[in-house]
Amino acid sequence: MVSNKILSGEEPDNCSKILADTLTNYQMALLSYEVLPDERETIVQRLQALCQAGTSPVVLTLGGTGVRPTDWVPEATREVIDKEIPGIAEAMRAESLKKVRTAMLSRGIAGIKDKTVIINLPGSPKGVKENCEVILPLLDHIVQKIGFSKTKKDSAFS
Repeated sequence: MVSNKILSGEEPDNCSKILADTLTNYQMALLSYEVLPDERETIVQRLQALCQAGTSPVVLTLGGTGVRPTDWVPEATREVIDKEIPGIAEAMRAESLKKVRTAMLSRGIAGIKDKTVIINLPGSPKGVKENCEVILPLLDHIVQKIGFSKTKKDSAFS
């Protein structure tokens, strides 16, 4: 989760449980979860570290994808990835737009760094759940295509 307000305790983190529960529903596990500040360089460094560790085939970011001056997650992700996968973000926005008009303000992206796929999700509980339901059925296929060596049984997400 990328949020200064959650990090400072001003707002509760209502997304972590939603994410964990949604992953569990797809027989997947949450490997780690942390809250980062709305700072572009911090986000870049953390994404790079997660990809270099090579312990998870998927990194899901939550928040920081909108139009606020502090929303830097898509830019930070672009700095890290080698290849963008525009269809993932397009599919999430298209599905979300059926439910809420503000979905067109989402700037989240998805891409590959080495053998890790990074996907930017919105920072609302409803957005996390709905967007996960769009992408989770395809994640095993993506992980296989990029060559991550773990099996579905061992899949875990950061």
